[in-house]
Amino acid sequence: MKSAKKECVVMLLAGGQGSRLGALTKKLAKPSVPYGGKYRIIDFPLSNCVNSGLDTIGVLTQYQPLILNSYIGDGKSWDLDRMNGGIQILPPYQRVGDSEWYSGTANAIYQNMDFIDQYNPEYVLVLSGDHIYKMDYSLMIKFHKEKSADCTISVIDVPVREASRFGILSSDDEGRITDFEEKPKKPRSTKASMGIYVFNWNKLKEYLKIDNKNPKSTRDFGKDVIPGEKMYSYEFKGYWKDVGTIDSLWQANMDLLGNSGLDLSGDWVIYSRHTERPPQYISSNSSVKNSIVSEGAVILGSVENSVIFSGVKIEENVVVKDSVIMADVQIRENSVINYSIIDESVIIEANLKVGTPIDKNPDITVIPRESIVRTGGVK
Repeated sequence: MKSAKKECVVMLLAGGQGSRLGALTKKLAKPSVPYGGKYRIIDFPLSNCVNSGLDTIGVLTQYQPLILNSYIGDGKSWDLDRMNGGIQILPPYQRVGDSEWYSGTANAIYQNMDFIDQYNPEYVLVLSGDHIYKMDYSLMIKFHKEKSADCTISVIDVPVREASRFGILSSDDEGRITDFEEKPKKPRSTKASMGIYVFNWNKLKEYLKIDNKNPKSTRDFGKDVIPGEKMYSYEFKGYWKDVGTIDSLWQANMDLLGNSGLDLSGDWVIYSRHTERPPQYISSNSSVKNSIVSEGAVILGSVENSVIFSGVKIEENVVVKDSVIMADVQIRENSVINYSIIDESVIIEANLKVGTPIDKNPDITVIPRESIVRTGGVK
């Protein structure tokens, strides 16, 4: 069945386990992880699509999809509840004579070629669902057209010490890619792939079919599939954070408290789905310094250099420093929280100390969702 033609279809890869986030992704996919007081990570690529004028999006899910699927719903929160196009959840499914999980980023797209074909697009934009950034994809697509490229990869300059974590590109003065290495031990440049690709659909489809027949392939875009003919790099200059680790997630939240370059105000709105809450309440005896406090939070104690999500209750004589406190957490009287990420719906009983002050250079303390922290441990 053919739908109305779309110039570009977006394929949003949101099935990652995010194992390096430990307890935070035990019950949900990495794109569902809360961020910034009221968002989830997936809000950023979805909002970027809408703001860029792209309204046809397939969201490829796999690991722990229940919360993510429920959160996205019909896409109304992002103005993606469309009769033609809109948003579509694309989990792995059983076909006649064949059934398998997505075995890689490329295989996930391969298994959903019929979804793309129904819109007969010229271009496919492939995104990752686990990065924090604001980007106008229409400018990247325009660049791709101007270069008559087969594939355009968005890149960002990273410190040399971090380069081996990414796919690293080298390009000539025109932006044409001359070398691509996936997570090299000795990087030849500092231009890192952001996991954002624009493909000519006919060319990508050809390469996906070839890759599917290759028994040695890992079914990964970076390693196996990216077309080697006319490839260009598109340089991105703004804020971008891969929140794949506890440290990077904590830092991305802290970046909202300083001059990081990520501005959540202005015309480029980051949309989210959240329940209506009453206004925040900060008592006359409390102290709040350099922090974000979301709606529905009740602050009776002291908060400093922290991100407080909606519905959090911080009772009297509680001290919270350098921490991320997610939705509906209750921190009872006389407790102290330092350098921690407290996941949703946690209860921290009275008179407890969680975490170690940041100047002691410890690891970040993480308390998993729906836990109860009592004297003697976490339950």
